[in-house]
Amino acid sequence: AGQAVRSSVNRNLSRREHIMTVLSKRFIPPIIKALKPRRNVRQTGAHLHSSTDASQSSVPNEADVVIIGGGSLGCQTLYHLAKMGVTNTVLLEKDQLTAGTTWHTAGLVWRLRPNDTEIQLLAHTHKVLTNLEAETGIEPGWINNGGLFIANNKERLEEYKRLQTIGKVMGIDSYILSPEETKKLYPLMNVSDIYGTLYSPQDGTIDPHGLCTALSRFSTRAGAKVIENCPVTDILTRPGTFGSSVIEGVVTDRGTIKTKCVVNCTGAWANYISELVGISTPLVAMKHAYVVTEKIPGIENMPNVRDHDASVYLKLQGDALQVGGYEVDPIFIEKIQKEFAFGLYELDYDVFGVHIEGAVNRVPCLEHSGIKSTVCGPESFTPDHKPIMGEDPRVRGFFHGVGFNSAGMMLGGGCGDQLAKWVVNGRPDLDMYGYDIRRFCPEVSKNKDWVDQRSHEAYAKNYALVFPHDEPLASRNMKKDPFHKILEAAGCVYQERFGWERPGWFTMHGPCPLKNYDWYGAYGNLGNNEYGYKERLQLDYTFDHTPIEDNIRAECLATRTSAGLFNMSYFGKFYLTGPDAQKAADWIFSARMDGKPGKTIYTCMLNKNAGIEADLTVSLIEPGSGSSADPHFRGKGFYIAAAGGAAYQNLAHITKTLQDGDFDVKLEDRSHDMGMLSLQGPHSRDILAKLTDSQLDNSNFPFSTNKMITVAGHQVRALRVSFVGELGWELHIPRDSCIPVYLALTEAGQEYGMVNAGYRAIDSLSIEKGYPHWHQEIRIDDSPLEGGLLFTCKLKTDTDFLGRAALEKQRQVGARKKKVCFTVDSDVCLVGLEAIIRNGTYVGHVRRGDHAYFIEQEMAYGYVSNPTGEKITQKWLADGDYQIEARGEVYDAMLHLKTPFDAANDRIQGRYDADQGLVQTQEQKLLDYKSLINQAVGVRYFHTSNYS
Repeated sequence: AGQAVRSSVNRNLSRREHIMTVLSKRFIPPIIKALKPRRNVRQTGAHLHSSTDASQSSVPNEADVVIIGGGSLGCQTLYHLAKMGVTNTVLLEKDQLTAGTTWHTAGLVWRLRPNDTEIQLLAHTHKVLTNLEAETGIEPGWINNGGLFIANNKERLEEYKRLQTIGKVMGIDSYILSPEETKKLYPLMNVSDIYGTLYSPQDGTIDPHGLCTALSRFSTRAGAKVIENCPVTDILTRPGTFGSSVIEGVVTDRGTIKTKCVVNCTGAWANYISELVGISTPLVAMKHAYVVTEKIPGIENMPNVRDHDASVYLKLQGDALQVGGYEVDPIFIEKIQKEFAFGLYELDYDVFGVHIEGAVNRVPCLEHSGIKSTVCGPESFTPDHKPIMGEDPRVRGFFHGVGFNSAGMMLGGGCGDQLAKWVVNGRPDLDMYGYDIRRFCPEVSKNKDWVDQRSHEAYAKNYALVFPHDEPLASRNMKKDPFHKILEAAGCVYQERFGWERPGWFTMHGPCPLKNYDWYGAYGNLGNNEYGYKERLQLDYTFDHTPIEDNIRAECLATRTSAGLFNMSYFGKFYLTGPDAQKAADWIFSARMDGKPGKTIYTCMLNKNAGIEADLTVSLIEPGSGSSADPHFRGKGFYIAAAGGAAYQNLAHITKTLQDGDFDVKLEDRSHDMGMLSLQGPHSRDILAKLTDSQLDNSNFPFSTNKMITVAGHQVRALRVSFVGELGWELHIPRDSCIPVYLALTEAGQEYGMVNAGYRAIDSLSIEKGYPHWHQEIRIDDSPLEGGLLFTCKLKTDTDFLGRAALEKQRQVGARKKKVCFTVDSDVCLVGLEAIIRNGTYVGHVRRGDHAYFIEQEMAYGYVSNPTGEKITQKWLADGDYQIEARGEVYDAMLHLKTPFDAANDRIQGRYDADQGLVQTQEQKLLDYKSLINQAVGVRYFHTSNYS
């Protein structure tokens, strides 16, 4: 089906007409004055003789690093390696520098994004751009003319206020302007239909040719080699361990280079290189275009413009504008030509015309301006519109630096810096998981239909509002657990993570199954009408509190007062066994792994810099019957349960550490072979006791232990753990037993009012308890000392573990940032990126925010730093008066050095007496809410149908 769609797309979009049928006739003639031919060779692509070794007849015999591709990322990575002192390096370009997609890029550089890591990457790019001329004597072509973001509606203006707020924390000046102020700044702009704008004066543009010339000049002066007109014909590998291969060399038409490290920076041509090592990279090539207008009087020195809701940008180019954007029907390039240096395609105005309409609306004088030139070239796009970087777990020594979605110039400096550190140090020093190849599950990302559909949706939504709870519509239902159908019938609104469908929340109305992707009505497809799932997502698309919070509140309060049943089957489930299993576990995991079978341990995995690579549970188990939940093995055994959203990242980190340590072990992934239900709440013991003969009291089944038990006649592995701060058990169930166990639990739970609950409830319950999410409160750029997880580290023992040396060193000097908890009583919705203010000074930002329904407060976790650079102490924290700024509004906040909810951990031990008053209050709230729903809707409220 996907192939048929792609074939239809290319047939429909291969027309050569020059008539802009989508535009109004009143401005077609003055705009279209000239069209480029089908194929153009860039006349200004001067050979960089002064900085390259193009005349060299052979390549070096060996190199520490070989970079393939001489565009922005290749040059930036080479430059940053040289800055780190690594100069036994070679950059190979099959044609000339910038010849791929870099030469025709628009070169826009923005400073603000809704992501703190990306802001840091952009800041580093800005630093490179402003320092290069002093370093090299070459002007890189940086023009600082500022940028304007246009808000056509209230929600868009709220998004810009959010950007401005995080910018204050990170030192990026920006200003919210009224329509009148915007008109004064940009007199040619139509402001009659806007709510306001965000003005970022540090934005600008960069010339790709000048930039790559300066970068390569610096690198070659330092000792690196840049060799042009040198195509790579093969990459040599040898078999590695755990199913991987290992880089050994690069073959070119000028000879072979022995190397242990290859960096693929070939952009849209990435898979030509990836195929040489037997893998595929999840990206697509599309035609991406802009036009350059003729001279526009009065446009000089104007800022660049992004009109997100019109999906168009206007870039200043001297006394003219470049006009481009992201359309809903981009043209896929089924197989990009190998030989396409400085190549362009003919512009299809039927596709591109919508951008001119948007541009003319925003700057009306464009109606009378002609088009001087057009640029339609190939660009690479990825399934989530984020770059693909880092070492590939399947091929040790093979690094990705591709898929930059037309942002390779502005992200290039920061990403080149991080990629160089990845190569040299083994890991970056920023939280690059959002760009890491390991965020993609290979079994899903090798599916071409999935890559095409997701990449299309990400492209079409590139300028869409970025809401906290956005979910994709493309290529869903790739991985479904055994409970999928029965929970869908119960009103489950699913989220997608790592290819898995996981429960998000439960609706009071009927089922809302996912439909096949409709390509947003493009390419002749009919849009999905009366799409219940999409309608429920749209209820959540706001930065304020949403109507579905009533449903989430019900799930949370039922869990706190009775019981909630959570399907967590998408978790990664791995077994570590073999002769060196104990030694490997001691080294990989920060917590103590000694002891008898039956222990379950919450632990971190660290990298050598003490950055947190994961937090997870490891259970010590004994040899069993041979089922997926009770495997047979010899010696020591460890069962690892890892959060599903980062399961492949976790597995890859474990595998890499095992390879580096040459441990004699077996690592087995049984994620598909088991389901996982988590039963949590005050009545969880009562419910489970009805289905098993095992003793469940604290003496016989204490917290942080595991054992095989029989539930409703089925053998399952039960872990006495909780991610929500309640008495409860995780049940790890062989696949064929999943539905019988689920049905037995739901029947047993009826008299107690047990409900189905989803991950939106887990988000709220876990932040209320103070349990972190990896990639939010804790990341690879945080250490256990900074993130409040030092208790997971076996520092009181003599047992070494990965990251211990760095952690001990940091502990001696003290943490320069600390994770802290805040509550806010005001009516505000916290979602992350809010500013933290201490005594009137910005000291950090919120990583994660949510509403805590049991204590009825807005909660936030973030990191704070002392502006003086001194270490963070408890006294310094306690002495401050705190506020949180959310989208420009400032609210008083209370600091908590311990969680405000059950800090004594009574509830996970089954002790509820201390909370009885609050429990009764919340039970009444839940009953009142259920009564209101029954009166207002008059339909079965599936997941709480037996609670009243």
